[in-house]
Amino acid sequence: MSDCIFCKIINKETPADIVYEDNNCLAIKDIQPKAPLHLLIIPKKHILSVDHLDSEDKELIGELFLVAQKIAREQGVAETGYRLLFNVGKDAGQTVDHLHLHIMGGEKLFFA
Repeated sequence: MSDCIFCKIINKETPADIVYEDNNCLAIKDIQPKAPLHLLIIPKKHILSVDHLDSEDKELIGELFLVAQKIAREQGVAETGYRLLFNVGKDAGQTVDHLHLHIMGGEKLFFA
């Protein structure tokens, strides 16, 4: 998707603070963090949202969770706790139409 900001970051056309990358996904710092640790784990495959997943995406989704676990351990929030969040659609707060998993931690998180 030529106008997708996450695709541009994946293709290194737009700068971002990348903290993790492998063949299938990358993690960047959120530009408007809601917690001391707030990263976005983004699959390199362009998928609009959770609502647009196919059965062929099962392995990719599992990998996102394992990457989140790895990042939480590396960032020192695994023992105290962290939140994983998918926003699906505009009413849920999804602002970029490219699937991404939020990982937040580093302080006590409360529901809004």
